[in-house]
Amino acid sequence: MQIEGQLVDIHRREIYPAELRIERGRIVSVRRVRSAPERYLLPGFVDAHIHIESSMLPPAEFARLAVRHGTVATVSDPHEIANVLGIPGVEFMLESAARTPFHILFGASPCVPATPFETSGATLGPAEVASLLDRPGIGYLSEVMNFPGVIAGDPDMLAKIAEAKKRNLPVDGHCPGLRGGDLSRYIAAGIETDHESFAYDEGREKIQKGLKLLIREGSAAKNYDALHPLIAEHPEKIMFCSDDRHPDDLAREHINALVCRSVAHGYDLFDVLRIASLHPVEHYRLGVGLLREGDPADFIVVKDLKTFDVLETWLAGECVYRDGETLLPFRPSGTPNHFDTSPKKAEDFYLPACDAMEVIHALDHQLITEEEIIRADDSHDDILKIAVINRYENAPVTGLAHIRGVGLKSGAIASSVAHDSHNIVVVGCDDASMARAANLIIASRGGISAVGRGEEHHLPLPVAGLMSDRPGDEVAAAYAAIDRFAKEQLGSTLSAPFMTLSFMALLVIPELKLSDKGLFDGREFHFVSPCRESTKS
Repeated sequence: MQIEGQLVDIHRREIYPAELRIERGRIVSVRRVRSAPERYLLPGFVDAHIHIESSMLPPAEFARLAVRHGTVATVSDPHEIANVLGIPGVEFMLESAARTPFHILFGASPCVPATPFETSGATLGPAEVASLLDRPGIGYLSEVMNFPGVIAGDPDMLAKIAEAKKRNLPVDGHCPGLRGGDLSRYIAAGIETDHESFAYDEGREKIQKGLKLLIREGSAAKNYDALHPLIAEHPEKIMFCSDDRHPDDLAREHINALVCRSVAHGYDLFDVLRIASLHPVEHYRLGVGLLREGDPADFIVVKDLKTFDVLETWLAGECVYRDGETLLPFRPSGTPNHFDTSPKKAEDFYLPACDAMEVIHALDHQLITEEEIIRADDSHDDILKIAVINRYENAPVTGLAHIRGVGLKSGAIASSVAHDSHNIVVVGCDDASMARAANLIIASRGGISAVGRGEEHHLPLPVAGLMSDRPGDEVAAAYAAIDRFAKEQLGSTLSAPFMTLSFMALLVIPELKLSDKGLFDGREFHFVSPCRESTKS
């Protein structure tokens, strides 16, 4: 098989007409020719850190959407499903990934659960992490989220890092806002990357101290605008990632969007393409081709080097996407799950009145929150109630607090995608609506829901309460519809209300978050009362 076009050689940093000859899934020759069609051949894009579960699709179905945008590989942390199902959940992801030629390198998740301050479905200790690191398809230690534990010398965390180092495998970091001496101590423990930086100075310090920086642009956390100047300063230390991307976003764009934006900003084309392909391939030792003789024939064909509109995506010498059509078949998945709680009543969401409330301030496009103290006699029209419900056992609803920034004017929204333990998180304007939204999810053993104005909308997620077993385009359309209802009918002012909602239970991201056990201060790592002052009589 022969393919011609303008070859974008990211190794020699030049573009020239070329002919690729492919045999048995590999490039056997790259030959310069006098002329070739005005289309561009370049290495496929790699998402250097993503939780595939956040797309609400199993790996094989995720791949069918991602190849449309020129993505040929992901570095994927399966800790979402690991928190629900443990090792069997990771095995499900590996089995699904094996059904597609798309490259997926999974990590062994060291933070299952992320903290002891929430109820999760499984625990992975050092022995379990070591066993995962020895499995084919798992090639690195996933993000070490418990950075306070690492800094304090927690034996469990250090043992997991040691297991990866013993095998000479990469170790991913996770340290939002960490600076100074604590950052140095965290890096000294063996951490190599960070994808949580949200400020330019923070990202620059991390690079200067030896970390590789992943610029994240996902459905909720959007850090590209703050960090992209680092591309010009330290291009060799940068990779692109999504972290979390909901199905409607994945249907629309992926890493290709960051490539396009970076080139439009005027950054060197070859620097940008190396960031989007070469750097993650080398750092994580991915078996992904980079358009050299002898490489696997993994590459993309784009219309031009401004829009990067993808005409074709090739994996192992087979065209898997062409002219708007994904050529990978839909493969139905199983529906493993862990869900055992009973329907809730409005009175389960009762929260006594306070003289002053500890309020979670949700921030659009960010995973971090702000702590606010708001007196009951202050005038605020954006204070809602938030609850986190234990999904793994039938327990009282004790995770209750107040939140602002969501913007609902009526009804409630809920989700069983609630990082990292994936209990049910619900925000609402009244207790009855919160119960209705939660019960839709409980009835289907997982999903997202929105209720209000006489309507109920629900997207079931029967795979671990995280993913659908339906085709990706169908899931993307259903998600877009419920997202639109939450914003246009219920009044949410967030650009991605369900993605933001899913991070309100992520305790390792400051400042205030909520678990099924209570309101949590992510800076000091302890519970706080939702009432700052004594409860009114």
